[in-house]
Amino acid sequence: MSRPRPARRPAPRHGVPASCVALPHDQRWPRLSAFLAWRLPVLDEPQWQARLAAGEVLDERGAALAEDAAYRPGERVWYWREVDGEVDIPFAEALLHLDERLVVVDKPHFLPMAPVGRYARHTLLARLQRRLGLAELTPLHRLDRETAGVVVFSRRPEDRNAYQALFRERQVQKVYEALAPYRPELAVPLRRHSRLEPSDRRMQMHEVPGEPNAETGIEMISHDGVHAHYRLTPHTGKTHQLRVHMLALGAPLLGDSVYPVLQPEPAPGQAPDFSRPLQLLARRLAFTDPITGQALAFESRRRLAWPAG
Repeated sequence: MSRPRPARRPAPRHGVPASCVALPHDQRWPRLSAFLAWRLPVLDEPQWQARLAAGEVLDERGAALAEDAAYRPGERVWYWREVDGEVDIPFAEALLHLDERLVVVDKPHFLPMAPVGRYARHTLLARLQRRLGLAELTPLHRLDRETAGVVVFSRRPEDRNAYQALFRERQVQKVYEALAPYRPELAVPLRRHSRLEPSDRRMQMHEVPGEPNAETGIEMISHDGVHAHYRLTPHTGKTHQLRVHMLALGAPLLGDSVYPVLQPEPAPGQAPDFSRPLQLLARRLAFTDPITGQALAFESRRRLAWPAG
């Protein structure tokens, strides 16, 4: 007899989507709480027992599990992520567009896209689900936590693949802006072609020899003799592409905590330095709607901050 098909994902709680964990075919854990403490050690076993007692862990059919629930190999359980001492992000997102299929927002710097690591409730997805009451909301692409600007979300599962295909097939026009050192020797406008691969340094990418897999158009909008305002047009979507290409040209982005040297993360519960945002903005995003055929374009209303003096 086949195992029952899991129910739909439970509704978000406090804007945090439910997460699912599979129980391996292993008998070493007598209780579910023991397995959860091993698999998700952000909480110890007594804390997981308290969450079970509060009805915050569900079986794959959506029923609350008891505090002393037995471990059942091969099943799946649902839970909601929580982070003790989660840092509040004191910057608001702005709604740019809302219709029956899409939600478009202007993300501030420092706000993560979705629950991950040290962040659960203070993320763009959680905020929007609380604000709009849209449990099925899903981002169609991503911006780094440090980057501000335009982000598009899908409202309905039945539409999602059509919009995601636009991003996979590079049918979306993206324009970024950045502040970085002025380099008068750069023959702008220019295109940077290179091969990007993960570095042996944590969190960093770097250029390596080989066939290019990343391409960025670079223009200079203005400069003051020390710093310059650049327009960056990525033609590919490699991780940290814009940061690495500008660094390779001798113009690392202002406020970058990853390049050229990775800066240490604040201690748990401690806020980052909000006075030094990465000066990178997803200014514009445009595409032809695959369902209506309408040409759509969305622009950020935010501004980058030139250094004082």
